[in-house]
Parts: sequence; structure tokens; C-alpha cells
Amino acid sequence: MKLSPSLPPRSRRALLQALLLASGAAGLGAPWPSSAWAQGTKGRAEAQPRAVAPRGPLDADERNHIDVFKRISPSVVNITSLALQRDFFSLNVSQVPNGTGTGFVWDDAGHIVTNFHVIQEANAARVTLNDQTSYRAELVGAFPDRDLAVLRIEAPKGRLPAIPLGTSRDLQVGQKVYAIGNPFGLDQTMTTGIVSALNREIDSVTRRTIRGVIQTDAAINPGNSGGPLLDSAGRLIGVNTAIFSPSGANSGIGFAIPVDEVNRIVPRLIRDGRIVRPSLGIAAGTRQLQEALKLPKGVALLRVTPGGPAQRAGLQPFARAADGGITAGDVITAVNGEPVTDFDDLLNELERFNSGDSVTLSVWRSGRTRQVSVRLAGGES
Repeated sequence: MKLSPSLPPRSRRALLQALLLASGAAGLGAPWPSSAWAQGTKGRAEAQPRAVAPRGPLDADERNHIDVFKRISPSVVNITSLALQRDFFSLNVSQVPNGTGTGFVWDDAGHIVTNFHVIQEANAARVTLNDQTSYRAELVGAFPDRDLAVLRIEAPKGRLPAIPLGTSRDLQVGQKVYAIGNPFGLDQTMTTGIVSALNREIDSVTRRTIRGVIQTDAAINPGNSGGPLLDSAGRLIGVNTAIFSPSGANSGIGFAIPVDEVNRIVPRLIRDGRIVRPSLGIAAGTRQLQEALKLPKGVALLRVTPGGPAQRAGLQPFARAADGGITAGDVITAVNGEPVTDFDDLLNELERFNSGDSVTLSVWRSGRTRQVSVRLAGGES
């Protein structure tokens, strides 16, 4: 087709573009209208729901998962910590949610066990049971060194099924475990895993070392803290307390305080409201002192309380002599045969006893070790 030279250049370009578009549409065909995809009827068959494939019986593991959750979840509670907040404009003070965590029913008297860090910065807390009834909680006692706390609620005994207790001393790496909690403040969930390692160490909120900790790969997400770690029989074997994760989300490394430690501490918190650590009546020297004097690992005595258990047992502290030298003192290296390498170890061992109990100390002085029997007194050190 020849374009008339009399047309202006702009008109000729417009006409040429229109002809090209028309020829393309004629050669390629126009696209379907969008409604044709949804409304086309050619070849349509009668639509029917597909048949459901029959499901075989649940395997043994699945049945056990379901059974444990049904039996134990009524013992698991949600804890909302509350804090005081002052309104910026009116200056009125009100309680507002400060965080959430998990706990579990210890007995039908209404005692609830959880982590100390769940309620650490709160001035009050509410406990929501599995049936969604909610109760104001009072703090019975706490032991921050082991990240444990006990609350109490006034609820009917029929709504307080105590969690069954197991043991942690016979746990084995590889055995199956369950964790039940309220991650992210949601309804109860259960995760599964195994015991990944035993006798781990983590720091408590007071920077004291918690020893004998259970490591698991069962997911312990934010909100699961204070919840139970269970064995395959649904017995309590630990209290979920921490995860190892730079992001704060579960990364397959979770930690739980062993139930044998929990069962030692919780009754004392219920009875006394706090852990009264029995005392030797000593003050310990620093690690630098022990290194400077080339002493063995243990607790070097820097001071002995007059009339205290250590002095009555004949223990002697290191002291500065009149000529400026050092008078040899005692280093406690073991308690009832359990080695202690520093003051933290010594405190951990003393926490296993009550005031009035007698313990045997291994005591080093000037290259010789002797056994000394000491009757513990009440106190905090």
C-alpha cells in the first residue's frame, strides 16, 4: 500500500501505526475476554466432590501424643503478668498486661509453678486455666537463682488437676519428650522432640549458674517459659526455661530445669516463701587470691564468723601475719565427696541441705587434706 505524499508526516505515521495494529489483530487473533476463563462452557463436565481416601488407624506414636495432650493439658495454665502504668495526661495509675508465660498446677491447693522471669517485673498476675476461667494470683515465693516461682490461686479443687511428677536423674539422651505451653499468648500447643543433652549449664537472672539442665530440641518459643517438659508417659521431667537463639525464636536448642531440682525447691518455697540457704559462716577469697597463692581449686576462706559453724569446726581463714606474710588458711575442696571448684559450687551444694544438717567437708591446708564434720546453721551464706 502506498501512502499519499500529500499527507503530513505526522498523519502518515499515525495511519501506518493503525494499519500495523489491525494487521496484527487479524493475523494473531484478539485475546479472549477475561470473563471467558470463568464462564466458558465448552466441554464442561458435571462437577462432583472427590472421594475421600480412607484413613488407616493411627500409629502408636500418634495415639500417645494425643493421649498425653488430653491428659496433661488441663494441668497447664496461662500466666499474664501485670504492671502498673500511669496515664500521661490524667496521671491515673492502672494495671496493664506486662507479658505472658506458662505454668502448671502443682497441687489442688491452687499452687502454680512457673519461671521467675515470667513474673519478674510484675506487681500482680492472672492465671487462666484450661477451661478459660481466670483467677487473680498471689506470689507465694520465688528463687531467682533457679528461675523458679510459685503462685497461688483460689479455685475449686475440681479445676486443679495436679501434674504427675517424674524423675530427671534417670533421663537418657535420645528419649522422647513433649513440651506444652502457650507460645506467643496463643491457646495451648504441644511440641515434641528428644532429650538432646544432659547436665548442661545456663545462667539464671541473678547470674548464678544453674547446673544439671536438660537440653531438648522440642520447640520452646516465647510464651512457653514456665511450662512443663514431659516424658512419653506424660510425667513432669523439667520446667522449660530458656532457648538459645540470636533471634529469640526457637532454633532447636531449648533448656529445662530438671524436675528433681524443682521438687526440692518448690515445697520449700510453699513452706517458707523463700529458700533459706544453710550457712557455714564464712567469706570466700577471690580467684585472684587463689591464683596468687597457687592454691588448689576450691573455696579459700578469707573470713570465719566468730561462733559460726566453720569456726566451731576448727576452720581457719587466710590472714596477714605481723611480719607482712600470709598465714596459711583452709580451702574447702568438696562437700560430702562432691568437688567444689568455686564459691558458686559451694552454694549449690549447701542448697541441698537444711539448717541443722551435718556435712563432711574436704579441707586443704598447706598441702594436706583432711575431713571435717560441720553442722550447718540457718542463714543465707
